[in-house]
Order: sequence, then C-alpha cells, then structure tokens
Amino acid sequence: MKLIEGIDNIANPFPNAVITIGNFDGVHLGHQALFHEVIEKAVEIDGTSVAMTFEPHPIRVLHQNSHPPLITLYEQKVELIERTGIDVLVCVPFTREFASIPAEAFLEDILIRRIGMKAFIVGGDYAFGRNREGNLEFLKARAATHRFELIVADWIQTQSNGKSRISSTRIRELVTAGDVTGAEKLLGRHYQIRGTVEHGRNRGGKLLGFPTANIKLYDELAPRTGVYAVTVACRDGRYKGVANIGYSPTFDDHVFTVEVHILDFDRDIYGEKIRVNFIERIRDEIKFSGIEALSRQIRRDVETARNMISL
Repeated sequence: MKLIEGIDNIANPFPNAVITIGNFDGVHLGHQALFHEVIEKAVEIDGTSVAMTFEPHPIRVLHQNSHPPLITLYEQKVELIERTGIDVLVCVPFTREFASIPAEAFLEDILIRRIGMKAFIVGGDYAFGRNREGNLEFLKARAATHRFELIVADWIQTQSNGKSRISSTRIRELVTAGDVTGAEKLLGRHYQIRGTVEHGRNRGGKLLGFPTANIKLYDELAPRTGVYAVTVACRDGRYKGVANIGYSPTFDDHVFTVEVHILDFDRDIYGEKIRVNFIERIRDEIKFSGIEALSRQIRRDVETARNMISL
C-alpha cells in the first residue's frame, strides 16, 4: 500500500481511482467490508483502490473539549487498512481551514482533478465539505456531469443486542463496559492498546512476586477497570499475560494505571514498545485485605488467563 500524507503530495491522478472516505476509527468489520467493495470495483474497471482518512480525527479539531478516545491510533489504523489490500491511503491533515472547503470545490479540485476519481463508494449517511453539504443528494446530482459512478454500500449488521449496524460508537460502548469479547466480534480482531513500557512503582515483582510492564495511554480508549486475560506482543515474540486496569485500591493509590504481567517472561523491556490484545475479562478490580491476599488472587488470575488463552 502506498501512504500519501497530504493532498499536495499526490503527484498525479490515480488511474481510474475508486475511492472511499472516512475516519475509519477502529477499522472494524463494517469499514473492512467497505474497503473490499472498493478493491473489487477497482479490479472491475482496471483501476486504483483509494481510501482517504484524516489526522487528527475531525471531532478533535472541531470539538476540542468534547471528543471520544480513539479505538485505533493513527499508526495502527494505517497498519489495519494496509492489511485489507487497499492500493493507496491518502491521509489529510485535518484543520478548520480544510473543514471550511465547500463541497463543490472538494469534489472538483480534490476528488476529480487531484485524485482522478471514477467511482465513489460511501455509506448511507455520508456527507463531506463545509457544513456537510456534500451529501448523497449532492453526489447523485453531480455524478453524470463529472463522470463518476456513485455506489452506496449496504450497512454491515450485527446480531448482538438486536440487529444493528456495526459502528465505532457501539465498539466504544462495549470496550468501556469491559465487554472485550463483544468488541472483538465487531472489530474482527481483539481490541488492542499499545505503548512504551515505563518504570512503575517498583512493587509488582518485589512485593507481590508478579513483575509488571507499565504502559501509559494517551488517546486510546481504555477498557473498564478490572483484570483481563491478554496476549502481549514484544520485539521477540508473543506471550500470554494478565492486565490490570485501574487504581490499585489495595494500595489506595488513586492513580490510573495499565499494568501487564507477562507469563513465562523475564526480559528487561523498559523503553520498549509493546502491544496488548484483550482476550477476555476475568474480574472486577477489588480492594483486598493486604498484600498476601492480593498476591493469592493474582496467582489465580494467572492460571485463569493461562487456560483462557491459546497461542
């Protein structure tokens, strides 16, 4: 996949470009189906499959004090879109100036002239341009004049909690509730966070007998506080693990942390980037009577996780 960051870095229009546009937070099964439809259409017309996304997320620019945490950070989003087989990903730096571009100018100057669009595949509620004026009616009225085919993709449905559309909003709700297995069904993969291992409070190994890798979240969505069976991808392989998300009530810290005990692992990974995939929720975070009681419970959690996970 070719990654182009910025409209001005598109040297020439793509041959018979078939494009879809969106934020694609999560790159969930609905997004994946959209990308595959773009790819199939591009093959049909001997063209180029193109996806356009934005960084940062438009809501973070337009509503700075009220925006949801991200399901996938930019790095992971690019990786996941590449896996779908899309030929070109155009990432547009999103600004208020970009948001003010009229739909007509966006269509003519960017999609038609710059990208070379021959087919546009969108969802049923898609709209672009200033004040979202580039809606389906707008596109239908201009498709013949600008010689592009407009294709409205069907929503991908889920049977969980009744028949409803797969959406980033629904995935956020599931992860926030701790239902990482439910989120997996909509994502098509385990929910993942990633970060650099930092020095913690130096008590996991010394006090409890279970050393932990501590990672700091930035914009990612954190699952509900509790203990989870996880897999951990490090530089040298993939391991089973147990993650505790929360405030360590037994120690009365009141500081939010993400701590991961990696099973059968003793390498120093401070400063290394790791990826944590959430397999299943084990239990709530509990305040124990003391360190010994907490240590016994962690031992049980480790065995539970070991039995839940297959590598």
